Amino acid sequence: MERVLWRLLRDRRLDDLKFRRQLPIGRYVVDFACLRHRLIVEADGPHHDEARDAQRDAWLAGQGFRVLRFKNDELNNPDRVLGLILEACAAPPSPLAGEGVDAVDG
Repeated sequence: MERVLWRLLRDRRLDDLKFRRQLPIGRYVVDFACLRHRLIVEADGPHHDEARDAQRDAWLAGQGFRVLRFKNDELNNPDRVLGLILEACAAPPSPLAGEGVDAVDG
């Protein structure tokens, strides 16, 4: 399902937002990231460890990132998923969390 989501996000197809795929951030590799909005999008398959994901998400939040997770069945409704991603990008970054600081990508 990650490939499905990548087809929707690549080449600035979603509102001209630049997403990177399989981006290393610290000791983690995230599925997709829009650095400009400090947003990480994860496509969760059936074998995800929720406790490990929570720990990872907390670390990423500490680095100023917001994380959106979508389960495979949610990706069957791409309009909803893309709408939620756009909403997250439209939300103003929180300077207290370091979001938006030194944003480098479009």
